[in-house]
Amino acid sequence: MPHHTTRREVLRKLGLGAAALPFIWNLPSLGFAGQQTRKKRLVIMFSPNGVVPPAFWPDAEGPLTEFKKSLEPLEPFRKQTLIAHGICDKVRGDGDNHMRGIGCLLTGVELLPGNIQGGSHTPAGWANGISIDQEIANHLQKNESTRTRFGSLEFGVLVPNRADTWTRMVYAAANKPLAPISNPYQMFNRLYGQIKDRESLRSVMDDLQDEIRTLSLHVSAEDKQLLVEHATFVRQMEQELRTADAAPTHAVPQIEQGVKEDNDEMPRITKLQIELMVNAFRGDFARVATLQLTNSVGQARMRWLDIHESHHELSHNPDSDKTSMEKLTRINRWYCEQLAYLAKKLAETPEPGGGGSLLDNTTIVWTNELGKGSSHTLDDIPFVMVGGGLDFKMGRSLRMKGVPHNRLLLSLAHAMGHDIKSFGNPDYCGAGALSGLT
Repeated sequence: MPHHTTRREVLRKLGLGAAALPFIWNLPSLGFAGQQTRKKRLVIMFSPNGVVPPAFWPDAEGPLTEFKKSLEPLEPFRKQTLIAHGICDKVRGDGDNHMRGIGCLLTGVELLPGNIQGGSHTPAGWANGISIDQEIANHLQKNESTRTRFGSLEFGVLVPNRADTWTRMVYAAANKPLAPISNPYQMFNRLYGQIKDRESLRSVMDDLQDEIRTLSLHVSAEDKQLLVEHATFVRQMEQELRTADAAPTHAVPQIEQGVKEDNDEMPRITKLQIELMVNAFRGDFARVATLQLTNSVGQARMRWLDIHESHHELSHNPDSDKTSMEKLTRINRWYCEQLAYLAKKLAETPEPGGGGSLLDNTTIVWTNELGKGSSHTLDDIPFVMVGGGLDFKMGRSLRMKGVPHNRLLLSLAHAMGHDIKSFGNPDYCGAGALSGLT
């Protein structure tokens, strides 16, 4: 097919219906426009309540020779990891630090006045600007060569169903928060079609057979294998739903819609969401994604780690409470294990139609709303980056002094090909994007 043919034209020419769309959106042998251009992806992963600095930050600037206990799970990716210390959220105004911490984290701008009362300070509302992930996604969607089906995907894990400043970090615009999808089956339906019930999901592959056979006549052997792998993934998700449908030992109650997922299922939900994200990247459904693990003031109780207090409760305890500091270190280590699992899945997945792995073309940015929970400081916000998508020089620890995080947000945009001059509050953009990252 001609190199300039658009994806929509390909669908029409092959006579394919919408049901096949998720499986063909990223098949290089169809000759889609811009297919030879290297794909660059950005993932922003959030966990709450700050860190235990002595167990988190490297002792010195320079090559990463070892990790502190909280970051030890990243050892397999040491050469692909960049740790930035000394980046601070300078944004002030209404709201408490937990509220500003998450609301200003990706927007770099003040919260609007509102009636949500925090633990101290004045009440506040939503953020007064777009978040950097959406800014980048909008830029990519303007160009046919980088346009994807969704533009961005917002994954959540146990994010409360209530709408308040503590639960939202992604903004489509000022006063327009975007809620993450915390239910992996709801995310699956978004990715692979609006399935009305589980029975129709079980038969969806049967309905697709004719279109997949038609498509197979027009793609390379490599892409045929990619189609087979997509179909296998759907079958695995069908099996998950069959397990969920196992006959109960009592009458099925009519339950209220929107009840949040169970705390003790957090590890399983997180892995399901990560696997969905990786498969979405394989299909080029999006090149920007967020993974929000709980929320600011997150109250998860990590009983699978033999920790029964809530995360937020522990984060308020003083440094002298060694037992609490050890538990908080284990909690952050568990979050780091999820980051490492995502990196591992990306590293194990070849880049469709290109060289290397998905991790070679993806950068994960793990961050937090606070630098330290007990002090509620917005200084030294954790920023740990893994992967080669942004072409930063990895395998290093950086030491900065009070650099506004707006400048890092600018750096993310520039690395994704979006050369904006300022982002969020321009007063904190200073000399522009950070030097020394590449």
